Amino acid sequence: MKARTLIPALLITIAASGCATWDNMSSREKSAATGAAVGGVAGAVVSNGGILGTVGGAAIGGVIGDQVGKKK
Repeated sequence: MKARTLIPALLITIAASGCATWDNMSSREKSAATGAAVGGVAGAVVSNGGILGTVGGAAIGGVIGDQVGKKK
């Protein structure tokens, strides 16, 4: 993946995570949000910036994060 695509994706992810009200979220919600962010970036890298790969990675990451947060 080119740095020209990766850098804006990372900046958008960081900016969007700063907008969330992290303090009022449960552990499960925090895990789901973190999983979605990591999954979205991973999906973008694997699919070379493809929209379906990015959205699919975010969806899968969110589900995995939710299940991990449920056990805490």
